[in-house]
Amino acid sequence: MSEPVLSISGLTRAFGGLVAVDNVSYELPGGDLRAIIGPNGAGKTTLFNLISGMLDADRGTIKFRGQDISGKPPHAISQMGIARTLQIKSVFEGLSVYDNLWISAHARTQRLSPFRVASSYLDTSKIVEEVLEEIGISRFRDEKAGNLSYGDIALLEMAIALCMKPNLLLLDEPVAGMSPEETETVVAKIKQLSKHMDIVLIEHDMSVVFEIADVVTVMNNGAILCEGPPDEITRDERVQEAYLGVPEDEES
Repeated sequence: MSEPVLSISGLTRAFGGLVAVDNVSYELPGGDLRAIIGPNGAGKTTLFNLISGMLDADRGTIKFRGQDISGKPPHAISQMGIARTLQIKSVFEGLSVYDNLWISAHARTQRLSPFRVASSYLDTSKIVEEVLEEIGISRFRDEKAGNLSYGDIALLEMAIALCMKPNLLLLDEPVAGMSPEETETVVAKIKQLSKHMDIVLIEHDMSVVFEIADVVTVMNNGAILCEGPPDEITRDERVQEAYLGVPEDEES
């Protein structure tokens, strides 16, 4: 049996008296698109922060493709093949779309040198061109990131993550605050990307989750409540009570 893409055991992180992630064990075998849902404060984003190295765990281990990445810094984890987007969109607004991607692509393998012109970094430029095409934002290459629509900024953030050539992509609320048209575009892109990389997303839009996820994990109060295919999750009484709500025809 092959090693799982991601294996988490007994992961715990507290902030003072609040246990944000409580003894979580989670395994991602690979080959499907996963979603993590749960009410606000369930610990979802904290879990992503622990996986990506933005936070250190109090206890527990995280293994990525068989290697223990617990306690490694974010840049080391990203270079190993894990990339993520943030819940609050974060790009260099004063730089062009191309330059935002170039910085990310170059950071994947090496440091900038003050003695070389940017045009000499041919491998980096090649990655940027490929990602611009893959995400479908080539038309914005020379546009300042701050001028993009909210939906296009989300696509840019995904493109920035892809410049790291990840094996695992973590998306934190990728369609939050979008119009239906923007949501449709981003969802289609996530589906496309999932065909050749593993994706785990956090999302509050249940229509999106149940449309694209193969497996849904439900968190509540820092712990995993249950996990399964979307149709099973919608029928689970514990999930209805903690998050989804009881269907109207079952209310007294």
